[in-house]
Amino acid sequence: MRLRSGAFACFCLLVEALGVALFLRGFFPVPVRSLPRREARGDVPAEPAPPGPGTVSNWTNIPLPLFKKVVIVLIDALRDDFVFGSRGKQFMPYTTEIVEKGTSYSFVAEAKPPTVTMPRIKALMTGSIPGFIDVIVNLNSPALLDDNLIWQAKTAGKRIIFYGDDTWVKLFPKHFVEYDGTTSFFVSDFTEVDDNVTRHLDRVLKREDWDLLILHYLGLDHIGHMTGPNSPLVGPKLREMDNILKKIHLSLLSKEGGTSLPNLLVVCGDHGMSETGNHGGSSEGEVHTPLLFISSAFKKRNGPLTKPELVQQTDLASTLAVGLGLPISRNSVGSLILPVFGSKTVREQLRFMHLNGFQLSKLLQENTPAYEKDPGYEHFKIAEKSHGNWIKLYLEGNDSEILLNLGKKVLKQYLEALKTLSSSLSKQVAQYDMYSMMVGTVIIMEVLLLLLLSVPKALSSRAEFEVPLSPPLFSLLFYLMCLMLCAVHVIVCTSAESLCYFCSMSWLTAVGVMMLISALMCGIFSAIAKIFENSRPPLKNPVVSTSSWSEINVLILAGTAGHVLSLGASSFIEEEHQTWYFLINTLCLALCQELCRNNFFLEECDPRHNTTVKQNFDSIKESFQYKHIDISAADSSKLGKDTSEFVKGSYKWISLASPWVILICCRLLRSLNQTGVQWAHRPDFGHWLTSSEHKPELSFLAAISLLMIFILVQRKCSLVSKIAMALGLLGVYSYRAAIGNVLFPWQHGSKDISKGITEARFVYVFVLGIVFTGTKDLLKSQVISADTSMKSTGLWEVYSGLVLLAALLFRPHNLPVLVFCLLIQTVMTNYIWRPLKFDAAQISVMHYWFGQAFFFFQGNSNGIATVDVSAGFVGLESYVEIPAIFLTAFAAYAGPLLWAIHLLCYLSSELSRNSAAVGHGCFCYALMRSIPVAIYIILVTGLRYHLFIWSVFSPKLLYEGVHVFITAAICLFFTAMDQNRSHNVQD
Repeated sequence: MRLRSGAFACFCLLVEALGVALFLRGFFPVPVRSLPRREARGDVPAEPAPPGPGTVSNWTNIPLPLFKKVVIVLIDALRDDFVFGSRGKQFMPYTTEIVEKGTSYSFVAEAKPPTVTMPRIKALMTGSIPGFIDVIVNLNSPALLDDNLIWQAKTAGKRIIFYGDDTWVKLFPKHFVEYDGTTSFFVSDFTEVDDNVTRHLDRVLKREDWDLLILHYLGLDHIGHMTGPNSPLVGPKLREMDNILKKIHLSLLSKEGGTSLPNLLVVCGDHGMSETGNHGGSSEGEVHTPLLFISSAFKKRNGPLTKPELVQQTDLASTLAVGLGLPISRNSVGSLILPVFGSKTVREQLRFMHLNGFQLSKLLQENTPAYEKDPGYEHFKIAEKSHGNWIKLYLEGNDSEILLNLGKKVLKQYLEALKTLSSSLSKQVAQYDMYSMMVGTVIIMEVLLLLLLSVPKALSSRAEFEVPLSPPLFSLLFYLMCLMLCAVHVIVCTSAESLCYFCSMSWLTAVGVMMLISALMCGIFSAIAKIFENSRPPLKNPVVSTSSWSEINVLILAGTAGHVLSLGASSFIEEEHQTWYFLINTLCLALCQELCRNNFFLEECDPRHNTTVKQNFDSIKESFQYKHIDISAADSSKLGKDTSEFVKGSYKWISLASPWVILICCRLLRSLNQTGVQWAHRPDFGHWLTSSEHKPELSFLAAISLLMIFILVQRKCSLVSKIAMALGLLGVYSYRAAIGNVLFPWQHGSKDISKGITEARFVYVFVLGIVFTGTKDLLKSQVISADTSMKSTGLWEVYSGLVLLAALLFRPHNLPVLVFCLLIQTVMTNYIWRPLKFDAAQISVMHYWFGQAFFFFQGNSNGIATVDVSAGFVGLESYVEIPAIFLTAFAAYAGPLLWAIHLLCYLSSELSRNSAAVGHGCFCYALMRSIPVAIYIILVTGLRYHLFIWSVFSPKLLYEGVHVFITAAICLFFTAMDQNRSHNVQD
């Protein structure tokens, strides 16, 4: 079976995507749990038995509730400095007064990454640390089946009311006696999403038919996503939240009196926000949130305000469980926040601590074989023994100072034990599915080996090779490998201790995967055998130069190897943008050297160089003729021969200057968006532009950028597409003006802010129109005629439609990134690639490198927090899953996508190239994507117990996985365009 290199690379990437998906499913499993929640309400442990015979404690039940009603106000994306900092004093005066002088306890709660809403709600209500895969299922939250505070409260007969983010309704279906959910994904809604919660308050606060009220406000999070934490919209929103807290607090106080229990108001955030307004990573602004307990049961604060104590977000579940008189969730790894119970007697405090310690030690026993050697377990047993001695003294009626001091000592022992137990369990909350990981790794490595072994044939002049299907698929080796792999599968899946995703698949699917692995292995053996059979070196290689390797080839090899090796260090992953910036800068210097050699050294030493220069100049003339400018006529009638020579000389000097122009562009782009971790907090030009004081400057820059985009894109478009592009870019500016990002010249403020739905849909119409026009031309060129110019025009119009879509989704301060992307592509096409006559493989690698660099120029990083979620809701009235995911992914990977499509446009438009160039480009793209993902998966497997595995390595793994799927889609498009070319192959 004969396959073109593009089709072969596409098939390999699709198989690799299967392996990546299987590896990700094994690497991000559902965290290990103690017991199903139906079994969670077991017997409550009694107080520690006092030493000696005949003495028994009389306290064996769950402690009674400490609060009558509890109100939880969760303000999404509430950073700690919004309450405890200067903005808290300015915009939240009532809350600040309660914190400083009222009956309250203030803490800073630390959230573990990933800092996105659904995992954080799980952490708050279960006390456990959710798995990192919850970042993905965050978009479609399934019902929470683990033991949790809400289920315990409902089982105990508590009446729960909820208003706010509908994620709660999905996680806890049929748990609320009354609820009203609002969508959390429509991020351009700042007002209605909170008004829909507040409108219920007056009515529900007057009622007595509830025990637990939960309010989840989303407006602050939406403001952060759209405009950042320094937006002028943040202050009014904080003031709105302060008024709501004041209303709730005063209402709770008015209901207290007599002998009734006090009420409790809890104020918290699920996560914070980064300096760009996003969240998901592990920066201080994202993981630190305020946690306030406000109740008349607490002592009024006296003295100067101290810095709030740092606690874990998971501590809230166990603290609230004790406060409501409920069992602590069996899966909780949190410890009690002791100051909340400071007004209780020493015996009650010791009882609470013992219940928490018993629950944590039980969880440790069920997840750690050698639990008895764990320091936390040992400390707990010591504290429990001391507690028993204290109980003996207490039951004997000893009320001396000695009893009080001993009780305080036991409390300290319990606190140390709980802290150590919680730390030990936090490191063991998830268990890797090693079998699924290994199967996925084998598939990925086999694909990489096949691609590497196929390089000589795939990059030959024909870009075709024979794939020997019959010998491998019908050989004895194939059947033996299938039998062996199936036997291993049976052994692993029937093991008593084995629980893995791959084993849960049907046997037909599992056998199909085993046959795929066996076929790939046989294909590798067959390719190796052919290499040994044809071990005599070929006389010539039409693709690679017959001379020794150039500096460009050495740089490509060294740069690829260096980047892959750098993925083994957490610091290099956090600052990966620096690697790509260095590589493209070095590439520009190497290109400058090549241009100097081409224009000076060859000019003196090789008389054939004049012919090459003339061909380059002719190609430039052709491009101008394509734009309906008759250069030849102008030369012959007006300028003559001298002018023609002058233009050729000018072309040479422009070509020599082009690498330096690109370097200047890259340096300007670096100052636009600070990314990574180490210097992400430093101010950049993007922050300056997005501040409210500089909206006129941002508006001017956005207008100039959109004009430049039109000038750079329209040159190869048809007249209809030019008009559509112009109207679409005008619509982009109108959309940004509608939502208040930029101003029209006649505007003096942002009073008439809307969601911009009409303007965005206006742009979508033109995007679809331009893409449809290009697709029509492509179909004509592929099916009706083999017109190369029509195909080039069609590809460029598809590319133009994607550029327009990117302009719509990019934030206004990022539009210069798109301008410089188009400018660098234009400069490199006309003044570097054409005169230097690079082969398709080299140009493909350059496109890949620049695509990776522009991924970071956009402001992206390897952290989840830099994903611009707001892009997924441009033009949508409500959350629609598939369009939102597509738009978010496109906005995040716009840089790599646009450079990949530009590569296809360039290779298809170069008539002088080998007709196999598109296949070469597709194969190189597949190879450049496969090498880092395969090596990174090996590294991540070896570093799975690294300290930064969840905060650094795991987000990068998700990015790599998504990039594989996107590259597979790109290669499918390459393969579709690489049709009907066999008759044009040049030997």
